[in-house]
Amino acid sequence: MYDWANSAYITTFGAIVAVFFASTIVPDEGFAGLSGETLWAGVVGIGSFILFLVMPILGTVADYAAAKRRFLFSFALLGAITTIALPLVPDGAVVGFLFVALISQIGFVAANVFYDGFLPTITTDDTIDRVSSKGFAYGYIGGGLYLLLAFVLIFLSDNGTLGLSLAKASRISIAGAGVWWLLFSIVTLRRLPDEGEPRPLPAPLADRSRWSAYARIAFGATWETTKKLLEFRALLLFVVAYFLYNNGINTIIAVTGAYAVDTLELATTEIVITFLIVQFVAFGGALFFGWLAGKIGTKPAIVISLLIWIGISIAGYLLPVGKAAPLYVLGAVVGLVLGGSQALSRSLYGSMIPEESSAEFFGFFTVFSKASAVAGTTVFALVSGITGSGRPAILSVVGFLVVGLIFLMRVNVREGRASRENWALTDTV
Repeated sequence: MYDWANSAYITTFGAIVAVFFASTIVPDEGFAGLSGETLWAGVVGIGSFILFLVMPILGTVADYAAAKRRFLFSFALLGAITTIALPLVPDGAVVGFLFVALISQIGFVAANVFYDGFLPTITTDDTIDRVSSKGFAYGYIGGGLYLLLAFVLIFLSDNGTLGLSLAKASRISIAGAGVWWLLFSIVTLRRLPDEGEPRPLPAPLADRSRWSAYARIAFGATWETTKKLLEFRALLLFVVAYFLYNNGINTIIAVTGAYAVDTLELATTEIVITFLIVQFVAFGGALFFGWLAGKIGTKPAIVISLLIWIGISIAGYLLPVGKAAPLYVLGAVVGLVLGGSQALSRSLYGSMIPEESSAEFFGFFTVFSKASAVAGTTVFALVSGITGSGRPAILSVVGFLVVGLIFLMRVNVREGRASRENWALTDTV
């Protein structure tokens, strides 16, 4: 249900917020010599870098203090409130809009770390793929339903039925995503199990304040876990593979809306229709790839999804200007593989990490996820800025996908799952 709750935000972020920013907030002549799609890719990269620095530490603190549930609520609240505030930023306030959008994105991603951290504790090796895929499937339906409501509002405003301008309808839709996120999060927070008692502080830190001690433990434990990760070849290979191929996936998701406005010259309603297609097809896609993983294995199913992603990025480069139908077709293909690549990557990683430190290790997972967003969106912004076109920029993600696929092929999943018994995570002071 938390996937259902926060997916309204992430679909709106790509389908409406990015388009609204590029078409309304940014002046026609651009800002500081940069286009809307370049600025948008840049701010996504900045937010990813901030999360790259802080999330492993917060993950460690959450595990040690038995605080995953509290952290989930706190960051979900931060993200939802800033999303509701985002439409209040006036036209032309580019820096202000980007700042509020950045905070909302930090809230979204940080909350997801602690949400993901519950996955190994409420599943087994036999159920983790199915539960992870089901979560993504619920998210696609919830996000798709909200986006459908937003589309109706935008469409009726665009044709003059409601007497609202397109900009006002977009603002209402953005704020509504924050409300949806906040309200449905309550379902999750009321039903998630308690995490037990915090671990006692080590004796050398007993005289410190609790949060000071947690910070000290977090830095030490994160450093020790980083060193130990080097000793576990299968898990390390997967993390590197995920870092690489997720560059391509994250970049495509993050810039599609702005790319469709600036490069393909499509209207807001056409872009929202594309995202609706992605969402509803992705529901079936997530369930299909969950079923496929049960038949052929998790890793082979991810490999198939990555081969399709490579084809998607090449097709995106070839899309014609001003024609929505090809983008609709490509959106359906994206929907097919989006849930599979994300849900199965999450569950494969979750099946190779120690359960007692799940939030810490999902903090690491987010580090590499967000680091990949830094690299991918930065490369997109640089190529787009240098060439003056999003086409070569969207094609640049192929390299990340191909190299990531090569590393993934070298991951021994059986070895990785067996290695969980060899982790000896001790308190580090």
